[in-house]
Amino acid sequence: MKKIFTLTLFLLIILIATNVFAVTTTMEIVEDNICKITLNDYSSLEKKIISSDLTNHQVTLQLEITNDSEAIIPTGELMLVIDSSDSMDTIVEGTTTRKDLVLDSANKLVESLLKVNSNLKIGVVTFSTGTETDSESHLITGTEADAQKVCDLTTDLSKLTTSISTIEGTGQYTNLDSGLQLAKKSFSSEDNNKYMIVLTDGLPNLAVGHNDLVSYDGLTNVITQTKTTLKSLSDINVITMLTGIDNEEAIFRQEGDNSYTYGQVINEVFGTEENPTIEKFYNISDGEIEQTITNDIYEDLVPITQSLKNITVVDYFPQYIVDNFEMTYVEGIDTSNVSAEIDKETNSITWNLAELSAGQSAIIQYNLTLKEEFDETIIDKVLDTNEKVEINYTDFDNTKKTVDSDVTPKIKLTTPTEDNTIAKDDLPQTGSPLIVLGFVCLVSLGIFLGYKSQKIK
Repeated sequence: MKKIFTLTLFLLIILIATNVFAVTTTMEIVEDNICKITLNDYSSLEKKIISSDLTNHQVTLQLEITNDSEAIIPTGELMLVIDSSDSMDTIVEGTTTRKDLVLDSANKLVESLLKVNSNLKIGVVTFSTGTETDSESHLITGTEADAQKVCDLTTDLSKLTTSISTIEGTGQYTNLDSGLQLAKKSFSSEDNNKYMIVLTDGLPNLAVGHNDLVSYDGLTNVITQTKTTLKSLSDINVITMLTGIDNEEAIFRQEGDNSYTYGQVINEVFGTEENPTIEKFYNISDGEIEQTITNDIYEDLVPITQSLKNITVVDYFPQYIVDNFEMTYVEGIDTSNVSAEIDKETNSITWNLAELSAGQSAIIQYNLTLKEEFDETIIDKVLDTNEKVEINYTDFDNTKKTVDSDVTPKIKLTTPTEDNTIAKDDLPQTGSPLIVLGFVCLVSLGIFLGYKSQKIK
């Protein structure tokens, strides 16, 4: 029994001494860095220390994703510029013509836009070839008369839909330039948002001041003029839809050895969908007309939800953090979509979010607490609380992106150093390591001598 008591007392003394030494290790935050990753103009990921309990060797970190975008609706003025050339009467399905599809879809677009903003003013211009003739009764082509305004800027849905539905063709040629110029002049001088939606099924073969329908150089002038007018609309949000071009390799104009294919004219005037001449360009088939006008163009104008989607955040820890600190989530935080614990293969936790809508934010908070038993070689070293954070997400425009950062808050463990301002012959203070060590030695010696004395007896 005495031996058990002696052993217990000895272990208790060792434990007391160990605890006293552990208390002498202190923690400090040496760099309170904030890691901020910009995701787009409105959204970001931020990682930082939000609180600390340095006495208990603990810091609390937070990961926060914010989406500060707002639901956007078009305000100001919008001009619809609609092709009315003869080719629009082409039958595309049953008895339905291309014009039927375009005008019906345009009416649906107008109705949808006015539903979300009844104050949006909308006007309509149509273009093809005018009816103006010269003194010899020859049609005058390549003039501003090739375009007509069929509806002034208005918020009256009934007036707009009636005007659009009754658009009739006036000629076989396509003077897009005249339509663009008339629509530009039809905007008010008010300082507000300006939008222009161009719906056409043909390539320009006329332009204001240019009516050569035969030569290669004549088409070159038309292309140059039309493209110049398009570029002059840089202060207007322009969306162009081209349909009806089935074979871009076919010859559009030829003179001797010089020729233009349909594809070449498209690229010269409108650019490509990936690199348009201005704003946005859709080059589609007739079967896509309704979808493009009523859905795609509508969503271009009215991004009701600007959401981040398919979000995956991976937070990586250095090996010394994993080995020497406990990671626990802060109570009350939704951890259903984050790793239950650190993945020891990658030293990381993973946070998944299906979607973060406009005006929303989401957070994860966790504690890093020094373990009771830790590797003392990390003392006096600056420790990164994280190795890096990486985020994968689908942006507002549905493009997938990956961004990361190794910016991280830093902490340090230290042990008290000797204070040289205290006289060397001062007595050690109660609780100091020297007192504890002396106490341990004296008690151990007493136990040993007691045990020896029993053996002598």
